[in-house]
Amino acid sequence: MIMEKKRHSIFRTGRIHPQVFPLLIWLAVLAGVVMLFYHGTQQFEVVGIAQGEISQVCAPVDGRLKAVYVQLFDTVKKGDVVASLDDELLNAQITTFMANAEHLRAQLEPMREQMLADSAARELDKTEEQRRFAVDVERARLDILSLKAQNAADEITLQDYAAEVKIATDLLKKNTIAPYEVEKAQALYNALAKKIQETEAQIIQAEEQFKIAQQRQDTFALHNPQNPSVDTALEAIRKEAAVQEKFAEELNVQRKSMIIAAPIDGTIIKIIANARDESIHRAGEGAMRRAGEAVLAGDPILVIAQGEPKEIIAYAGERQVARIKEGAKVELAKKTGQARIAQSYVVHIGPVVEQMPTRLWVNPTIPQWGLPFVIKVPEGMNLIAGETVSIRIQ
Repeated sequence: MIMEKKRHSIFRTGRIHPQVFPLLIWLAVLAGVVMLFYHGTQQFEVVGIAQGEISQVCAPVDGRLKAVYVQLFDTVKKGDVVASLDDELLNAQITTFMANAEHLRAQLEPMREQMLADSAARELDKTEEQRRFAVDVERARLDILSLKAQNAADEITLQDYAAEVKIATDLLKKNTIAPYEVEKAQALYNALAKKIQETEAQIIQAEEQFKIAQQRQDTFALHNPQNPSVDTALEAIRKEAAVQEKFAEELNVQRKSMIIAAPIDGTIIKIIANARDESIHRAGEGAMRRAGEAVLAGDPILVIAQGEPKEIIAYAGERQVARIKEGAKVELAKKTGQARIAQSYVVHIGPVVEQMPTRLWVNPTIPQWGLPFVIKVPEGMNLIAGETVSIRIQ
């Protein structure tokens, strides 16, 4: 009878006893957590991976690495010189080119001196005048070749000086050398850079002299009959000069290929190896190539990863495929570091269903497939390449 009165006192008609409130509140909180969890799993139903551009820096030609100016995880800017190939063979070719140009000049000079002697003895006739104009043209052409050869050799040395300045500057930051060493290296660089500028000005002047000589020869030929013997006498020199001009162009291309620059802004990372090769590599081996190593054209020397990802790649399952369209709005949730939610949109959609990366599989032993799509990373998201991002398709 007492128990019946007590139950009556707790559940009075139309009223809830205060002792029941804590239990009701706990049940409400539990229901709210369950709802939020369920709602969250429904909202962020896709996981994507932040991807930045990765660029392999490869050897343009067969050769041996002369120097690698960066280390693993160094930050570089687009255009920074990161490596150079051995230029001994190129230097030998330039030396040969310079010798050939001087040999042609030596062949041309006696012909010019003979004409000057003849002109001093008697008035030039039409044939001698024609020969003089032809010799002036070829002499101007050879002047240009000689100057370009010298400039090519100096530019190779200038790149070496630039590398020495960079190395000295880095060592100075570590207090390994005195400031004088940097100043000395910079002075050598500046002096040679000035010489190259002066040579380039001489080349421009020599090209103008060549144009003038060519115009004089053309004007004379227009008003006077040609003597074939003149062209025959200079034909050998003219042909050889044309060969050397072509050789000079090839040397210039080779010279530029000796210097390897960063194609993008980013950070130096480990060379991406084949999965089957990865197991036989020791720790740190193959991270990047080193000075002295022989490389073939196309061999990777180092890899640069873009500093900040510009896109996220995700995979839509069967339930989401119908909702994925270009321009579709999505909500992104950053998981690591400072949590952040941002709005973005779908940029591109893949044409076929693909196998997802292993890290996105729910069960690491069961492959999963999905339709790939790309999302633009919004400003201020501050993602790291390879970071996973939760995605809600709106």
